[in-house]
Amino acid sequence: MAPALTPRIKLAAGVSVVMLLTGGSIVGAAPAPAPAPALAAAPDIPVANVKAHLAQLQSIATANGGNRAHGRTGYKASLDYVKAKLDAAGFTTTIQQFTSSGRTGYNLIADWPGGNTNSVVLSGSHLDSVTAGAGINDNGSGSAAILETALAVSRTNFQPTKHLRFAWWGAEELGMVGSRYYVNSLTTANRQKISGYLNFDMIGSPNPGYYVYDDDPAIEKTFKDYFTGIGVPTEIETEGDGRSDHAPFKNVGIPVGGLFSGADYIKTTAQAAKWGGTAGLAFDRCYHASCDTTANINDTALDRNSDAIAYAVWSLSS
Repeated sequence: MAPALTPRIKLAAGVSVVMLLTGGSIVGAAPAPAPAPALAAAPDIPVANVKAHLAQLQSIATANGGNRAHGRTGYKASLDYVKAKLDAAGFTTTIQQFTSSGRTGYNLIADWPGGNTNSVVLSGSHLDSVTAGAGINDNGSGSAAILETALAVSRTNFQPTKHLRFAWWGAEELGMVGSRYYVNSLTTANRQKISGYLNFDMIGSPNPGYYVYDDDPAIEKTFKDYFTGIGVPTEIETEGDGRSDHAPFKNVGIPVGGLFSGADYIKTTAQAAKWGGTAGLAFDRCYHASCDTTANINDTALDRNSDAIAYAVWSLSS
């Protein structure tokens, strides 16, 4: 998640069918409609797979000066890792290039073939870290979770009604540069084709909260329904308002939503009582620091949020 600005900008559907008591038909009556097919259930996202991606991102950072920041070799290696996984899974991938702070940056866009391309569900996460460290929670966590969700789309051969697109943004830490470049490159018609943008930035914080964006009511309800179903209370996300890649989409009127597990705000006693963890400490004490490594991840939060992502992708695209 980008540093704060001053000021901060701030399941299966049932179908009722009237059944005739007799096996015959009523003369002159229209035939009863066929029941709608049940929506495909979202798969469980194996947290071990998500953590395996995080281990790869950590290795990439370690081999490239300790970070995966914009314009550095660690970022491009991270992008190449994600792209190779998606290409092998049958996605159509595109690399979008831009320049920021005198360095070349890259967005990676992955489209799942099929679905109505006039109604796109886009899930995104920023792939870059700050220069101080590997950025495993911020934002390897979101990047790995949407990668594994995309791979689950391929494994299950999911065929949604809407078109699925996934994106990994560059230079978010410099002020949402990559996602803004993408949005600005879209024609008005193509912006209108995006039915929703789902953003995932920091979802495995070590002292986690469970925050849901409240920008679009339908997207918000989808995420809240998931967490209600597993008995986990949520709160409205405010710490990251305007500080992550949903902002450029929201600013042009595209419906947005997402999840967040907390950064440098302090967990209250009431929050610790309902979520566990430690009151009086930051949700992520390693935010933008060198200690944001694979040791800086809460597995339970990563698992719950990864499953919530899949639930939302399946539900909103069916």
